[in-house]
Amino acid sequence: MESFEKLAEQYKPMIFKIIHSLHIYKDQEEYYQLGLIALWEANRNFDARKGKLASYAYMYIKGYLLMELKKCRKSEEKNLYPNEEFWSVMEDHSSFCPLEEETLRSYCIGLTPNQTKWVIYMALYDLSSSEIAALEQVSVSAVKGWRAGAREKIKRLMMDKNQMDGPNGFR
Repeated sequence: MESFEKLAEQYKPMIFKIIHSLHIYKDQEEYYQLGLIALWEANRNFDARKGKLASYAYMYIKGYLLMELKKCRKSEEKNLYPNEEFWSVMEDHSSFCPLEEETLRSYCIGLTPNQTKWVIYMALYDLSSSEIAALEQVSVSAVKGWRAGAREKIKRLMMDKNQMDGPNGFR
């Protein structure tokens, strides 16, 4: 029986080939270590009368890694870990300021209730037209209509305010 270090060096390309063939791209070093464990077990259990070590080792390592992948998948299914996107979408209530909404609403005088909803959803919660439509249970085109009307009225109000203030901002 040759030393395991020599055997590991000899079978290193095979282990990485198996890892690649199983489309394992994350944690490759960990799976390489598991491949070495499988190689050690294959070498220990190998019967030379039944064939070549290379063939036996290949099948043993591949089966071992497949079983490990299956275990990991089952573990992930049992334990749901929200991805990074989940945490970034969660609403942070600690930074919400009721006065902020009240101030924003004071600028919405002259807008329809739906146009005001669009301003609040967009400015305070940074929601898209499709997200607002889903919340309000209306079509996206309806929300886009609210947006267009609100923008037009706000633009008109700003122009009227500037004309009233005069060129230097004084009345």
